Amino acid sequence: MDMGPAFAKAFADHAPGARICLDPFHVVKLGTEALEEVRRDLWRQMRKLPSPEYARKFSGARWALLKNPGDLTERQGETLRRIKRTGGALWRAYEMKESLRAVFAGDLTNDEVSEMLERWCSRASPSRIPSFVRLSKTVRSHKAGIMAAIELGVSNGRVEGLNTKIRSIIARCYGLHSAQATLALVMLSCGPIDLKLPYDRAS
Repeated sequence: MDMGPAFAKAFADHAPGARICLDPFHVVKLGTEALEEVRRDLWRQMRKLPSPEYARKFSGARWALLKNPGDLTERQGETLRRIKRTGGALWRAYEMKESLRAVFAGDLTNDEVSEMLERWCSRASPSRIPSFVRLSKTVRSHKAGIMAAIELGVSNGRVEGLNTKIRSIIARCYGLHSAQATLALVMLSCGPIDLKLPYDRAS
């Protein structure tokens, strides 16, 4: 599950013997959200400058910061290198986001993940970046659940990806008139249906 207290309470009430696992996917997502908070704050500051040119240039930095490094376009890579040269809180926040993501890359032992999480919190806590200070406290308070997910090898990543795709489908349709129509479109887009159009069959 994610770190929402409602989920934990429901399991404590109805399945007190269950071992709660907090999905690493959500931990990484919180790191991304913390970085986005830093970026937004800096963008707001730039908008107050006499020249709006700085804010316009910076507005395109969002995806360069949030995407995985291997998925960056050439232009986004150059934007990221420019941010690195500038340094400051934004680059430190990006490094912390990436180092947190690296903890859950799947190439560490359970003990190494535990140690690296503690090191990450020790770095984020005194960083003086409010969103990452808060996140370090969140990670420490939920570490047992995070490690349970690592030890058991469970994740909601695939389900969360499917949910995102379904929301995108519904948004493109500007709403659907019934639950049955929504389900049919989801099955066409995501289900095991091999739909061939007439011109495909003809070839």
